[in-house]
Amino acid sequence: MTRPASSTLPGGFLRSLARFPERPALQLADQVLNYRQLHERAGVLAGTLLRAVPGNEPPLTAVFGHRSVTAYAGVLAALLRGHGYVPLNPAFPADRTRTMLVHSGCRGVIVDASGARELDQVLAGVAPGLTFVLPEHDDVSAFAARWPVHRFLGARELGGAAAPVPAADPDAIAYLLYTSGSTGQPKGVMVAHRNVTRFVDVMVERYGITEHDRFSQTFDLTFDLSAFDMFVAWERGACLCCPTQAQKMFPGKYISDCELTVWFSVPSTVALMSRLRMLGPGKYPRLRWSLFCGEALPADLMRAWAAAAPGSVLENLYGPTELTIACTLYRWDAGRSPAECEQGIVPIGEPYPGMRVLVADEAQKEVPVGEVGELLMTGPQLSLGYYKDPQRTAAAFVTPPGRPEVFYRTGDRVRRPAEGRPLVYLGRIDNQVKIQGYRVELGEIESVLREEAGVELAVAIGWPLNASGADGIVAFVAGHPEDTRELRERVILRLPPYMQPSEIRVVKEWPLNANGKIDRRALRDSLAK
Repeated sequence: MTRPASSTLPGGFLRSLARFPERPALQLADQVLNYRQLHERAGVLAGTLLRAVPGNEPPLTAVFGHRSVTAYAGVLAALLRGHGYVPLNPAFPADRTRTMLVHSGCRGVIVDASGARELDQVLAGVAPGLTFVLPEHDDVSAFAARWPVHRFLGARELGGAAAPVPAADPDAIAYLLYTSGSTGQPKGVMVAHRNVTRFVDVMVERYGITEHDRFSQTFDLTFDLSAFDMFVAWERGACLCCPTQAQKMFPGKYISDCELTVWFSVPSTVALMSRLRMLGPGKYPRLRWSLFCGEALPADLMRAWAAAAPGSVLENLYGPTELTIACTLYRWDAGRSPAECEQGIVPIGEPYPGMRVLVADEAQKEVPVGEVGELLMTGPQLSLGYYKDPQRTAAAFVTPPGRPEVFYRTGDRVRRPAEGRPLVYLGRIDNQVKIQGYRVELGEIESVLREEAGVELAVAIGWPLNASGADGIVAFVAGHPEDTRELRERVILRLPPYMQPSEIRVVKEWPLNANGKIDRRALRDSLAK
């Protein structure tokens, strides 16, 4: 099936709706919605927002929810009304959510039950004039009484036929995702419809997706890898199977109970399954595709998974949000791949169709094959940049010398060992680490530490280290007399769980390297003692 050149992200869902209205589109625990039912839910939300929030400035709608029908219907509703969606996680600190909501400028917000429980904390200090749609609440009068400067619509106020899809604009924002920022403020990555539809088209063809496939959804909506599961499944009439929190704790049982055929996760999940002895030989015979992304992938885990899912093809995907979900891939081959791994890590492979690679030195000039450099990439999946932040955009989206195109600087060190050999990932060139698959700027944690501790310098270290990055964070402050337990309690109120330091240590004097800079390696070495 060929996608119309002018189509946007919801087009695949609507085509599947026309072909497979009664097939399952979404499964949450024991609740299953077919394409017709999910479209009806989304259409009502879209129609409500179109009536309640006229205008299109900015063309963004927030979805404040987590693993619920409302959250997924909300994503579709935003797209059906011609907006990009902005996912907000109720588990994140209220200050962080408020920052993202205000920065995005969204005037309409769809809220599920978990989001409603956090709404009062988020709204403190938010400028008036927002409309909140709470389809799981019959009575929203209490919210209206507490926050009269905003408008609240509950289940009783919903209604109307499904909204028609506005004229397609491939250059418009499909979703705005906030990632960790080195200044202490999250940065919003603008991903256009044309970026995502190109990615989806490549994936459905490569994997031969059909209406009989059943996809995992191990990622939160705030993690861009969730877009793969949703839109690749919905493009071909497949079912998205979202695990409950309990199911996430036992992913092996989730795979079997939901009869998954397509698995996608960060390597950390595979490591958990290995520790829990969930990777026995032949354990998952129904899986036909097993995909991993978000962290460096240890070869030992790939081998263990290959034995557990013997009928599955395994691929390692790589890509930052700025290059739309994934931009290189590598297919595991039991005979060839072990020799292509370096430092026990699976290669990241070759670029997606149309994407181009530049392995560059500090001057952004191409390095010879065999040498290490920073990975720069361009092509149809290159996103629009950072929302309302031209300075950051200019720093990360660059035109290298002698090149006519804009490339994105990934900040990742890579090497192509020889002509014809796949790219290998060698780590970060800056202070960014992967924690549980999330990309974390240590500078953001350090900014919060400085503010809360009232000091000029603070250092965050990924610790303990693992093959994919780090399991957590340990922080350092100098000469601070305050009880570090109380300091940590204040810090964790401002950071998502995966960014919260497990410990804050006081140092009498910073170790310095030959350049007079704080020696982070010495701090890390002190943790190993």
